[in-house]
Amino acid sequence: MNQAKTTILLVVLSILFVLAGGAIGGQQGMMFAFIFACAMNLITYFFSHKIVLAMYRAQPLGEQDAPYVHRIVRDLTMKANLPMPQIYLIPTDSPNAFATGRNPQHAVVAVTRGILNLLSQEELTGVLGHELSHVQNRDILISTIAATIAGAISMLANTARWGMTFGGSRSDNNRNNPLSLVLSIFLMILLPLAAMFIQLAISRTREYGADECGARLTGNPVGLANALRKLQGYTQRRPFQANPATAHMFIVNPLSAGSMLKLFSTHPPLEERIARLEAMAR
Repeated sequence: MNQAKTTILLVVLSILFVLAGGAIGGQQGMMFAFIFACAMNLITYFFSHKIVLAMYRAQPLGEQDAPYVHRIVRDLTMKANLPMPQIYLIPTDSPNAFATGRNPQHAVVAVTRGILNLLSQEELTGVLGHELSHVQNRDILISTIAATIAGAISMLANTARWGMTFGGSRSDNNRNNPLSLVLSIFLMILLPLAAMFIQLAISRTREYGADECGARLTGNPVGLANALRKLQGYTQRRPFQANPATAHMFIVNPLSAGSMLKLFSTHPPLEERIARLEAMAR
């Protein structure tokens, strides 16, 4: 069901992109935006993991530094029939974790110093199972595509705003047609908002899927539920100064609760995620 929802949302997002190009930029504008979006997608596809790791000053976590982490990841990858990913440490006391990489062969799992100090091995196993499920389901690639299309739609809308500010328009017919002008303004406002909500919906859907797959991989839904419960309390008291553009990657929202409305959160409510995991255990 989650895979079907994600596919539908990506299709709708692609349709919005076509509508944005056709209604705002015309055929030439749509072509330019499409080429630009493809270039962004290629760069993100091949270098996103390096960019994110550098952003958070992550360093490789050697097996001699944390043998139990490597042992947990190795056991889980064997169960999931996945290659062993690279493991990185983010030097912050805020507890969190994420996975990145364009495919299982180039996967990276990053954990913060805070999450290693906070969680028991059982709870950490649940978190790492969640992140490896993202790798197994290729969620990072899906999120990258969604973010790229949503960014292209926003770029089209911004280009149209600048064009209208300086008196530009698609054609003389548009300038002489008040209805067309109102429609263009409406689309410039509506399409970026619609794209953002669809992107958030995709991120939330993938989190539910990773919780379920991770719990099945470890065979212990309660371990992940307990980890989420601990993370919920600590991230509110010690939020991570993360870039909002990468917030969807983390297992729990790294931003403080007051920094954005729940409506715009990239993650589903932790209470609901915990309740689903406990229901699986029962």
